[in-house]
Amino acid sequence: MTEPAPADDAARRLAAARTRLILDHPFLGALALRLPLKAAGRWCATTATDARALYYNPQWIASLKPAELQFALAHEALHCALGHFARRGHRVQRRWDLACDFAVNPLLLDEGLAPPPGAQVLPLYRGLSAEEIYPCLDDSLDDDTLDDHAWDGDDGGQGGRGDGEPRDEPGGGGGGAGSKPSAAGSGAGDGGAARPPPLAATEREHLHRQWQRHLAAAAQRAREAGKLAGALARLVDEGLAPRVSWRAALAQYLAQTAREDYSWLRPSRREGDALLPSLRSAAGDLVVAIDTSGSVSDGDIAQFVAELDALKGTLSVRTTLLACDSALADGTPWIAEPWEPLEVPAQLAGGGGTDFRPVFDWVEREGRRPDALVYFTDARGTFPARVPEYPVLWLVKGRAPVPWGRRIALG
Repeated sequence: MTEPAPADDAARRLAAARTRLILDHPFLGALALRLPLKAAGRWCATTATDARALYYNPQWIASLKPAELQFALAHEALHCALGHFARRGHRVQRRWDLACDFAVNPLLLDEGLAPPPGAQVLPLYRGLSAEEIYPCLDDSLDDDTLDDHAWDGDDGGQGGRGDGEPRDEPGGGGGGAGSKPSAAGSGAGDGGAARPPPLAATEREHLHRQWQRHLAAAAQRAREAGKLAGALARLVDEGLAPRVSWRAALAQYLAQTAREDYSWLRPSRREGDALLPSLRSAAGDLVVAIDTSGSVSDGDIAQFVAELDALKGTLSVRTTLLACDSALADGTPWIAEPWEPLEVPAQLAGGGGTDFRPVFDWVEREGRRPDALVYFTDARGTFPARVPEYPVLWLVKGRAPVPWGRRIALG
């Protein structure tokens, strides 16, 4: 009897693992179904994805247990569903790739899946996003991702290789934790799929929207089956939440509050009969509060105030700045007219507990009804029981929810 080709055997094993994944973990299985399976050429040592397909090394697939195959499939699918290929920005590619793996793998462990040998798993980063993990990683970290994030090309040696050659492993291809096995002798030869080209900007955006739809559909099916809860459920909610720049949102508020226009009302008879435009201007009224309880760093506060000052300078807005932990800070408020720079002390006193009520109580005592109130905080504190009648924009560092108002997560 003829032995099956390595690529054919690997394809059958992957298909069986995907079927098992659909039955046991319908959310992850539905996402994995969205990735066509392609045997890869010599460039792929383990598995890889470019958000278009899942590429695999048949010999490496043959070395894994069925549970490890499920992990490998779900790992690549989550990279795509979470939009890791579209969220790197200007971050260093290699550090970003590691951060993405550190974010995904604990989720799969919590689902009961078994990681293949060499998978990057650090419980320290459980529950954190790739953006939160990235600053914790050092450039000198010599670990490497087990899979290949093929959505990016070579970025000058900062990240994964894009030259189509396997990595040279230290010590002649040792299999330590965090190192990829050599692709040499993979069994795929040059007859497998070639390394895909990096994603262009337009395709990256298109795929991101597409995977957002896949994520929503998979979550709906899993919820209907009663099999989506815990960390994955929170992850879906965050993944589907619209990501809005706080600068864009604040600019929108300021544009609405800063009212400058020309009036074409008929002048008095003493001024003649000609209709000439006259400037009618009313400065917007913005109240800004800063959480000084210690959960938001001085550097974050300084950067926020500087960017707010630059933004308000483009529009006619009177800004009242308050600092608060469990009570208003001494010296507040600081008021800046539209033509004045927004300045606060270099060091704001604080460090106590967080109570948002003093800010809203101050606004009420002053008889103010601002066009908007912006609160820069981690949202962990005591909120007023009564919702104010003016718009409130919460700029939140972290994951804490707010009971009312508009919440914008800060990276």
